[in-house]
Amino acid sequence: MSGGCPVDHTDPSSSPSCPVDPSSAPSTSSWSRFFGASSSHAPLSTERETSSIPRPNDGNWVYPSEAQFFAAMARKNHNPQAADMKTIVPIHNAVNERAWTEILKWEAGRGGEACGGIKLVNFQGKPNERSPKARWKTLLGYSAPFDRHDWIVDRCGVRTRYIIDFYTGHSQGTPDKNLSFYLDVRPALDSWEGVKMRVQHFFRT
Repeated sequence: MSGGCPVDHTDPSSSPSCPVDPSSAPSTSSWSRFFGASSSHAPLSTERETSSIPRPNDGNWVYPSEAQFFAAMARKNHNPQAADMKTIVPIHNAVNERAWTEILKWEAGRGGEACGGIKLVNFQGKPNERSPKARWKTLLGYSAPFDRHDWIVDRCGVRTRYIIDFYTGHSQGTPDKNLSFYLDVRPALDSWEGVKMRVQHFFRT
């Protein structure tokens, strides 16, 4: 059976929610800045999509519905627009899936299949806390990431923290029609396992 989002979107005390959560970031630099204000009111779906990301127990994480996403952003006073939910929720889900795909690349060949595959234990949004790599790239003149998340992944009892920096990519046309994102995903250097993975990756590339 599929599990729900790590934090219940219907609970006002919950924070943060699914791995990539526009509601966890400041309104000036969050996902909501990619969408223009709309005065029209669209009916919000309550259907939820099951992700491909395994939970520590049975089943996979489940993404929030349009209605849950809207409510989460409204609680944080981000002035969400109902009409935008049909766009922002699929993007939220797709970016999560892309992040998980990048983690699977890092984890390939490291023995996770021996216990049924790696699993996402928990995660935390840190939109106001830049990673050391992001700070360094910003000093070199690159654009700063608009969001950051840390994901804790379990591989047969070995837990590794992954840092995910989210950047806007190059797009053509209107922003709401041609959104592009770049994800910088890598193990954190706060454990021997993370250091080993980064060194091995450096010599392979």
